[in-house]
Amino acid sequence: QVQLVESGGGSVQAGGSLRLSCVAYGYTYGRNCVGWFRQAPGKEREGVALIFTASDIPFYAASVKGRFTISQENALNTVYLQMRSVKPEDNGMYYCAASSVCSAESWEREWNLFPYRGQGTQVTVSS
Repeated sequence: QVQLVESGGGSVQAGGSLRLSCVAYGYTYGRNCVGWFRQAPGKEREGVALIFTASDIPFYAASVKGRFTISQENALNTVYLQMRSVKPEDNGMYYCAASSVCSAESWEREWNLFPYRGQGTQVTVSS
């Protein structure tokens, strides 16, 4: 089993920055891919960023490309999401999720296929 714990959420003004952290505990081989997803009130959950932990290759949703960076620190079993130039539309609950297998083409829509998920951390962007 893999347990994921997110932190780093909070309130930030538009244009500001925030760094989210996702720490994995337990059977870390189950997290070959780690993704950040978000859900805003009244909207569907969507993929934000994904990293393949073995190759360190990242993928991003079009809405955050160039502004967000996903990275990992293997020694700490931690994946980060650096958020820059945040916008009001970045508002929402951010979740970390991990899977042993995921698709580079369809991960953004496959939250339900990630068996390991955190409880989320809230990001509030004020304009």
